[in-house]
Amino acid sequence: MVRGSCVLFRKYGNFIDNLRLFTKGGSGGMGYPRLGGEGGKGGDVWVVAHNKMTLKQLKDKYPQKRFVAGEGANSRVSALKGSKGKDCEIPVPVGVSVTDENGKVIGELNKEKDRILVAEGGLGGKLLTNFLPLKGQKRVIHLDLKLIADIGLVGFPNAGKSSLLSKISHAKPAIADYAFTTIKPELGKIMYSDFKQISVADLPGLIEGAHMNKGMGHKFLKHIERTKQLLFVVDISGFQLSSQTHYRTAFETIILLSKELELYKEELQTKPALLAVNKMDLPDAQDKFHVLMNQLQNPKGTVQGTACTVLRRIDRTSCPQGSHIQQQKPLEIRAFYRKVKE
Repeated sequence: MVRGSCVLFRKYGNFIDNLRLFTKGGSGGMGYPRLGGEGGKGGDVWVVAHNKMTLKQLKDKYPQKRFVAGEGANSRVSALKGSKGKDCEIPVPVGVSVTDENGKVIGELNKEKDRILVAEGGLGGKLLTNFLPLKGQKRVIHLDLKLIADIGLVGFPNAGKSSLLSKISHAKPAIADYAFTTIKPELGKIMYSDFKQISVADLPGLIEGAHMNKGMGHKFLKHIERTKQLLFVVDISGFQLSSQTHYRTAFETIILLSKELELYKEELQTKPALLAVNKMDLPDAQDKFHVLMNQLQNPKGTVQGTACTVLRRIDRTSCPQGSHIQQQKPLEIRAFYRKVKE
């Protein structure tokens, strides 16, 4: 049973990754004191994972976001044991974490048909309750979606992540020559002739201080948590967000990206990581690349302790021209697949 209420959600374009729902288990049925009959238990409310579901579809289908299970049947002469009330199932996408109003994690749904009980139905009337039914559990829950992907593209704005995704997959993300073109996470699939496939998530550009929730830091960093490997995409020319911010070289960009992930969640440093140095078609790119390689191979002379040693492979790319992309797809991404899937 679905009734009206309010909903709070965050969205980027048409992408929604958080919903607040009201749930209530069904009330139990009345007992039958004269004959000792027991009322039926109220129905339960479950959250169930479906591969082809999105939170936007859930919001559109149930705009009031109030989920109430059915009531248990009353005990009667013809049926002294009342039947259980109808359960209510909330369809959600795979990758959802369910929390209560206090932020306590109730459970996670990581594969198709996973289910979590979020509101239990009340007991039917029986001797223990003086044959009076109990009301069902009321609970406000939050659905928090974290994308599950084999590869997560990480980088500062305008590094070329969307261009890379468009070249190696069938995804068509927005691409432009200004920062923050990508305002919502994009997923692409890379298909192979043997029908194997891997998923790649293009996450909106981070900025310095993202771990402190600057910009849309936590909204996007959380999607990195469930990716199996990271691919750092770095502009060989470096990065400067605006004239009021510091210019960062390619090497400093790598260090800052590593630090943002570490400060957000230390476990992210244990993920396998690879590096794609982009925009190699620009003037002086080769010279800058040799400098970068020297810094990566001898980091102690440049900075104190760094996470650069986790990088398994470095590839040069030029997404607008498509150079090195064909070589990269079977070599680089295939290498991802073997580490992730096999």
